[in-house]
Amino acid sequence: MKRLRRGIIIEAVLVLAAICIIMFGSNNSGGIKQFMKETFLPRFLTASSGGEAEKKYIKWVDFDVCSEAMGKACDLDVASQSQAVKLNWVELLAYLGTRYGGDFSRYKEKDLTGLAEKLESGETTMAALTADLKYYSYYLEAYSAVLGGMVGEYEEEVPDPNDPQKTTWVKKYGLKAYLPLAKYFPYSDFDDFGVSRTYGYKRKHLGHDMMGQVGTPVIAVESGYVEALGWNRYGGWRIGIRSFDGKRYYYYAHLRKNYPYNKELAAGSIVQAGDVIGYLGRTGYSTTENVNNIDTPHLHFGLQLIFDESQKEGNNEIWVDCYELVRFLYRNRSETSKVADSKEWKRITNIKDPAAVDFEKNKENSNITPHNTDEDTGDSIEGTGE
Repeated sequence: MKRLRRGIIIEAVLVLAAICIIMFGSNNSGGIKQFMKETFLPRFLTASSGGEAEKKYIKWVDFDVCSEAMGKACDLDVASQSQAVKLNWVELLAYLGTRYGGDFSRYKEKDLTGLAEKLESGETTMAALTADLKYYSYYLEAYSAVLGGMVGEYEEEVPDPNDPQKTTWVKKYGLKAYLPLAKYFPYSDFDDFGVSRTYGYKRKHLGHDMMGQVGTPVIAVESGYVEALGWNRYGGWRIGIRSFDGKRYYYYAHLRKNYPYNKELAAGSIVQAGDVIGYLGRTGYSTTENVNNIDTPHLHFGLQLIFDESQKEGNNEIWVDCYELVRFLYRNRSETSKVADSKEWKRITNIKDPAAVDFEKNKENSNITPHNTDEDTGDSIEGTGE
């Protein structure tokens, strides 16, 4: 028993040390971070379902990819589509993530371009490069969960070159995800993920705040369906949009008083990436609906990863730091125009996302569970990140 207790104490000390290093370590402690992640990472990869068979899924993600790496990997992916060897930007990032131990403060562009050159020349393949990388499968699944719906094929409505009064649909390949705020509307932000919040109870901020003008059109980052729409005591008027593959839940909160949403939206509605879904405001921090209790107008933008539905609400939620992701998405902003005699704005250029088309066809067989009110979803998850 003494040996058992001693072992438990030693392991607890090591776990505590790992947490402290990951939370407070400097960029110069990459070697120690790498050791700690390699030592303890497997503990975060599985969870028991409570039944006879263990159900395995990722239960922890620290998304640390810098915007520069995302931008370069995206460009390499898009440029390769006309070549014999087509690159996958998520695979490129997952490879670097494995080599860096998830620490992209070590990122150098030459690492990414050198990898792409080896693959495009036929010198090697991703399968060969990653065969002996123990944690590549983890980083690939984790990064795919964050970025999976952002680059690919889509159609864009453009003016017909033969008749300016008409439009035509053109097939394209590239970045089809958008910044959460409309083009030409100013905003400011900083990396505020994890800072303290005290309203209701002490907790961490699990989203990204974008300060701007009340009424700024809020944009759907990715195509998906409206899973939650209504009032939450922490987020005020808010919208929750689920990706079609079910792995991403986008949370847009503190929307405008009196006119928070695109009037055409309802729980279960399908939206295309780049659509106007609502309007920036400062509602929230109140059990009474339609109250402005937020001092500074801003959009609270959050991204939750869901590898198993048990993670959707409760103590097993996975929220990622979106600061670098937002910096990357700045390259694709949805341009909007005011709808005459209304409070609405609409996008100028429409797209068709194949994922939305496929989902619409199979909608009857999908497991959509829309939530309209705070009573449906509770405050347990959607309030914690405010």
